[in-house]
Amino acid sequence: MFSGIIEHLGTVTQARRGDRALHVAIATGIGDLSMGESIAVNGVCLTVTEFDEAGHASFFISIETLDRTSLGRLAEGGRVNLERAVTPATRLSGHIVQGHVDGTGRLLAVEPAGEARRVVFAIPTALRRYLVEKGSITLDGISLTLNEIGETGTAGAGPDEFPVALMIIPHTWTHTSLGTLAPGDAVNVEVDVIAKYVETLCQYR
Repeated sequence: MFSGIIEHLGTVTQARRGDRALHVAIATGIGDLSMGESIAVNGVCLTVTEFDEAGHASFFISIETLDRTSLGRLAEGGRVNLERAVTPATRLSGHIVQGHVDGTGRLLAVEPAGEARRVVFAIPTALRRYLVEKGSITLDGISLTLNEIGETGTAGAGPDEFPVALMIIPHTWTHTSLGTLAPGDAVNVEVDVIAKYVETLCQYR
């Protein structure tokens, strides 16, 4: 489990295609990794398969993960958001994040808002029922608060998408990969798992 609070910005040092898979090496900057440890890479829970004391880690990404996330676009030199799994003593500064991606969205626009930035993303319409204003969403592993939720097909979103707007403070902009995104770039989306449990309980009560 994760909290959506980014701890490190890693750099992809290798992205090698295999048989219906991707082998990725990342310079994590984390010096005490463990074999088999779970790390959220751009919001996707991955397992450390190799590592060294300098903080270089290797990950195997299966076809299932490639089909459901944006990790297939990783390339050498790219920057990725990293978070280690929480412990029982960790402050839950974000919200409960599983690292199990529900879909991919795309950046629509970035607008200055004083020292902050108003950022708009297009999200798949199938996920609309899990989102509420001032609720939580995870984008590329970052726990964020939804400020506005628009209608399907508006503000540059496609016919099967709807726009959401978020206010990004300077710290988040500079300490995550958000500042490297360009309009049209894909992001991994995870909705609040509690909303999904509530939906299931209501359906099968």
